Amino acid sequence: MTAPRILVAGIGNVFFGDDGFGCALAERLCRRELPSGVSVSDFGIRGLHLAYELADGWDAAVIVDIAMRGRTPGTLTILEPEIPSALVEVEAHRIDPVAVLALVPQLGTLPRALRLLVCEPERLDEEGLSECMVLALEPAEEMVMKLVDELRVELSETGSAQHA
Repeated sequence: MTAPRILVAGIGNVFFGDDGFGCALAERLCRRELPSGVSVSDFGIRGLHLAYELADGWDAAVIVDIAMRGRTPGTLTILEPEIPSALVEVEAHRIDPVAVLALVPQLGTLPRALRLLVCEPERLDEEGLSECMVLALEPAEEMVMKLVDELRVELSETGSAQHA
């Protein structure tokens, strides 16, 4: 049995302070030895590119971004996204994970498992990541690796059940 294909996608705009968190985490993860079938990419603000990539037969995806949820800056949260049934506009130079995920079924097939790892930003300016975001990178890296391990098990179990 082949290993499940899992995409880890960092997204955000590095020119807007903490919005570059997903990109910074993708850069860190690219330096790690990854399990078979796992690929990490920094998609930056290229939402359409991410939509096409997600439609290309991945078994699972973990998308890393920021989210303003009213929590303490640097707070990490794992979400299972709800995919809207209606098509949502995707802007060329701005990325909204929900809009991207809504577009994927028009292009191909959504991955069987999707997770968002989001970090609460402190500021959105042109001064790079705030200190709380830099401090969140290491625990976020470990959370992504744990998510990847969990998804590999989940996909192996559901894959076996489907083939039984």
